[in-house]
Amino acid sequence: MDMKASLVDVDWDSFEPSRIQAVRHRLMYHPLLRFYELVELGKRLELRRCIRSHGSGAAAGTPFNAAPDLHPNARSVVDTLQDIYQAQAWMSLLNVQVDETYRALVDEVLGGLKPGIDRVDPGMGYRGGWIFITSPNAVTPFHFDKEHNFILQVQGRKTLYVWDRHDTFVASDRARDRFHACHERDLLDWKDAFRERAKVFHLEPGMGAYMPSTSPHMVENGEAPSVTVSFTYYTDATRRDSLLHRANERLRGLGLEPPGVGKNKVLDACLLAGFGTAATVRDGIRRLAGKPMRSDRSPYACVGRH
Repeated sequence: MDMKASLVDVDWDSFEPSRIQAVRHRLMYHPLLRFYELVELGKRLELRRCIRSHGSGAAAGTPFNAAPDLHPNARSVVDTLQDIYQAQAWMSLLNVQVDETYRALVDEVLGGLKPGIDRVDPGMGYRGGWIFITSPNAVTPFHFDKEHNFILQVQGRKTLYVWDRHDTFVASDRARDRFHACHERDLLDWKDAFRERAKVFHLEPGMGAYMPSTSPHMVENGEAPSVTVSFTYYTDATRRDSLLHRANERLRGLGLEPPGVGKNKVLDACLLAGFGTAATVRDGIRRLAGKPMRSDRSPYACVGRH
């Protein structure tokens, strides 16, 4: 297996899909991540509404979904990016794979990682790219995401806190079920005591981390502006787990209290058989009716909620 072409260096001998892990990379030299190019990308993505931003008043405990409304950034995308040192803002260029030029970057990075990932976690798809451009001392609030994620520091310094995906003290099974079912993070509550349970990365250019699906995380930027990129994807395992979380949430709606995903293999198998068949039938009906499909088996992530 040839890993020389990859821009990201991973210890493949110790890589496990469910384990947080440090990585190294060479993306700080990539021409598409020069600041001028990022400003131009911001202009194009603004037209597609692929921008998320909030002001520096957001803290670790700010509800992630509501941060742009609770702490709005009044500046335009270009003004924010061109004056990021003084802008007091956090900005994400979302789903950069919708831009043809940056889709090539997503493919370059994830394509280089795919041979190693496929050995233990096959079925890579729903590829996505996210570029975070952040003012000094800005915070990414505590949250989790559905995708596996390679987060890579390109410019500046920041502290990344990541919690084990199975830590139910930090994020309950119920919180994960609800998130997968309706993309709500309202049951994910921040406590400062969580810090002592986190795996902490003090990221500098060339450093990064792998974060499995639904690993809670929070980021504190350093004293200078920062550029960070994330490359995300689903696998057969993340699709299966997402279906089980959605099934569990349905059971909760019926007044039942199912065990967490992976804690009862017999129940998981029954739910996969039942809910998986129902999902296939539903998708078939939508396809026959000519309704738009948003499949997590698509090659690239669909633009939508985040």
